[in-house]
Amino acid sequence: MSDIVKEFNEYRSKMNDKILADNNKIVKRIFNLDTNAFQEGALDVKTKELLGLVASAVLRCDDCVRYHLETAYKEGISKAEVSETLGIATLIGGTIVIPHLRRAHEYWEALENQED
Repeated sequence: MSDIVKEFNEYRSKMNDKILADNNKIVKRIFNLDTNAFQEGALDVKTKELLGLVASAVLRCDDCVRYHLETAYKEGISKAEVSETLGIATLIGGTIVIPHLRRAHEYWEALENQED
C-alpha cells in the first residue's frame, strides 16, 4: 500500500479510536450520522461519494477529500468521473481550491498505485 494512503488510514483510525473512547454522545452521533448519510438510499453510494468529494474540495478539507477519494476508488468510480467531479468543485470553489485539487490528484494516483 502506498505510504500516503497507509499513513492517512493509520492516523485516521488511531485518532478516531481515541476520539470515540471519550464516549462523547454528540461526537458519536455525528460519526453515526455521517456513516448513515452515505448509505444507499434514493441516491446510490457512488453519487453520494461524488457529492461528498465536491463539498469536501469546496470546503478545502484535505482529509475529507482523501476519505471520499478512497471510498470512491473502492466503489469502482473511474478516474474520469473523479476528474470531472473535481472540475465541478474547482468551478464552484474557485481558484483557491486548486492546491486541494493537486493533493487530490496525488492521492488518487497513490490509490491507483497501491499494492494489494
